[in-house]
Amino acid sequence: MTEPNAEHVETVVVGSGFGGSVAAYRLAAAGQQVVLLERGRAYPPGGFARSPAELGRAFWDPRAGLHGLFDVWSFRAFDSVVASGLGGGSLIYASVLLRKDERWFVDEQPLPGGGYEAWPVGRAELDPHYDEVERMLRPVPYPLDRPGYTDTPRARAMGEAGERLGVTAERPPLAISFAPEPGADPEPGLPMADTDHGNLHGVGRRTCRLCGECNLGCNDGAKNSLDHTYLSAAQRHGAELRTGHEVRAVRALTRGGYAVDYVRHGNHGPNGEEGGERGGPDGRGDGGRASGPPRSPGPSPTSRTLRTISCDRLVLAAGTYNTVSLLLRSRRNLPGLSPALGSRFSTNGDHLAFVLRARRGVEPRPMRPSRGPVITSSIRLPDELDGVPGAGRGGYIQDAGYPGFVEWLVEGAHAPQGVSRAARFLAGRLLDRISRAPDPSLSGAFAELLGDGAFTGTSLPLLAMGRDVPDGELRMRGGRLDSTWTVRGGSAAQFERTRTLMRQIAGALGGGYADHPLWHRDRVLTVHPLGGAPIGRHPGTGVCDPYGEVFGHPGLYVADGAAMPGPVGPNPALTIAALSDRMCTRLLEHRPATPRAIARRTYPRRTSLQFTEELCGRYAPGADSSRAEPFAFRLTVTADDVDAFLDEPDHEARADGWIDSASFGGRRPVLHGSLRLFADGHGTMRYRLHFTDADGRPRTFAGRKDLAAGAPARLWTDTTRLAFRVLNGHVHEPGESDADILGTGTANLGATDLARLLTTFRTTGPHGTAALTRFGRFFAGELWNTYALRRS
Repeated sequence: MTEPNAEHVETVVVGSGFGGSVAAYRLAAAGQQVVLLERGRAYPPGGFARSPAELGRAFWDPRAGLHGLFDVWSFRAFDSVVASGLGGGSLIYASVLLRKDERWFVDEQPLPGGGYEAWPVGRAELDPHYDEVERMLRPVPYPLDRPGYTDTPRARAMGEAGERLGVTAERPPLAISFAPEPGADPEPGLPMADTDHGNLHGVGRRTCRLCGECNLGCNDGAKNSLDHTYLSAAQRHGAELRTGHEVRAVRALTRGGYAVDYVRHGNHGPNGEEGGERGGPDGRGDGGRASGPPRSPGPSPTSRTLRTISCDRLVLAAGTYNTVSLLLRSRRNLPGLSPALGSRFSTNGDHLAFVLRARRGVEPRPMRPSRGPVITSSIRLPDELDGVPGAGRGGYIQDAGYPGFVEWLVEGAHAPQGVSRAARFLAGRLLDRISRAPDPSLSGAFAELLGDGAFTGTSLPLLAMGRDVPDGELRMRGGRLDSTWTVRGGSAAQFERTRTLMRQIAGALGGGYADHPLWHRDRVLTVHPLGGAPIGRHPGTGVCDPYGEVFGHPGLYVADGAAMPGPVGPNPALTIAALSDRMCTRLLEHRPATPRAIARRTYPRRTSLQFTEELCGRYAPGADSSRAEPFAFRLTVTADDVDAFLDEPDHEARADGWIDSASFGGRRPVLHGSLRLFADGHGTMRYRLHFTDADGRPRTFAGRKDLAAGAPARLWTDTTRLAFRVLNGHVHEPGESDADILGTGTANLGATDLARLLTTFRTTGPHGTAALTRFGRFFAGELWNTYALRRS
């Protein structure tokens, strides 16, 4: 049953991974009332399971009384591991923060099975947000050249393999603290200084001890995971972090805003206590100070009472599987969701393989996979988008360390050698028994029994990821989430390329090669599930707009891996966080004063139109035209409903893209843009683009093309020359006359640019040809009215 008189807050964030944590911090720091709901518990340093008994209960399955960290999913063609805890995937990821390659932000790249992969955002638009996330998470490369870190054989082995194969093994940025504070010398195991945003756990942290346990949860607090960074900062700004709160359904309210139904799990806190309704991560309101691994006295009860909280704005960031299944289950209560829901699923090209018994000539090559963080090195696989003909879809291959105790398991499972050593040991003890002069020293015998660890010491897991084909679908089947994605679909060629390079790396290191065991059953292992609620330029291709707001549902956002319209290529954490940061910037600049009622439209009945325009020109800061400098912009203009666009008198379409000007810090993303064509019957085209400069100061690009009535000779000049001003602040048209002018300029559309523009027109939805024809007649008709009829 649902509680009456539900609590109401301004913003609810569901989930505390890379999307949810960034959103909670950004919105709380802006003064919004934020409640974050996380189903899992908080994990302070020292709180992650390590013993067999602890690890045996460190899984998420409330039906079995399990409320642990690891949530394992199994589909028909792949298996997957995600996290459940305060900090989401950052608790178990390998801390790699790589930006998505600029050329890999594809725009309508054909997919093998039909359709297109399209990213409605580019690298230039995301770079300022990448910068912001990196400032918080403070990634640094592995300090291989510093004392205490030089003895990391696998990092050097990856570099040697790269040299032999003609590729570069780089040390990627890692969100790990190797030094006690920024600027200090790195040294393992040192106490870390507190940060300005506090520590929600209240437990001290230490620098990385190189134990290879990143994927099990860092018991030293050396990982700059989200609980130590964004979530601590969010709580410091007043956000309420509620653990043990699992969301079951969401629904739109007729008056505007959303209701969120959830259950509370008992005995879920860091020390087995029941989670609280309010306060810190463990519900006690004191930041959740706790230590030691979670105790599990038995199956934990789950509260069956369905509780409700309502909000003006709702951010879904529960992870790809949970966000998509939540939307699918709530479809009846969110009328008009895009038919793209569930589409564009991919595994981000994840693959696991092994280098076995590496050698340098006739000598074993040491790897010591348990020494260091999980990942130290990364080799980039080229893509045809990089200008390499026939290269196919690119990716990354990285080394993969693991904890020391795994070496014992692997050596013990390496049966033939272990059995023969045990047989020799027992035979020797038997001979000693019957011998008249037994050797009293067993040290050598025990040493032989345990072995030299040559197998694990010279072997190394390899992780791959890349641009697989986002042709999978997530859907409900029998009340459970199901997926159609298979490795033998459009992604087969990409996986074969990846495996070929991994095999070559193994060969370059003098070792054998082996895929993970399930590969031979055509199964993939993925920790990076993406898609299902993708961003897009219109509801025909996306569930959300380019800023993560769900089409037709104002104030409802998707901010996690589900929003990806395709694979990221490298490790996706940084891109998910940057898109969430971009979403929040847009949300805060354009939030309504009151919640808006939802638009009850059926999207398949309307047709959208879009085109891309790129202009170059000159901009003069201030009033001195002699200081003019290059200026350019690229816009994708979208009319979500062509009929409405043509019928409404202001003929306003959305404009997304970037401007490029040295005065404002290079390429700057358009935060909110519009183009009005012949508004109210006037012969003008008006551009209004809101952006920020490199220092975060708001700016407005206000441009217009004025058509000279009755002057046919000026048709070309008037339609291809744009005069513009840059204004201080984010200025709307009614206040433009009083705004401070920072500079003026002109931009032009050349003949080749116009030809390119004409090839970018696209329609989505029914009757696309008719819609494009109607738009063309409208545009030509307005030109005729301006230049021909008015002349007469």
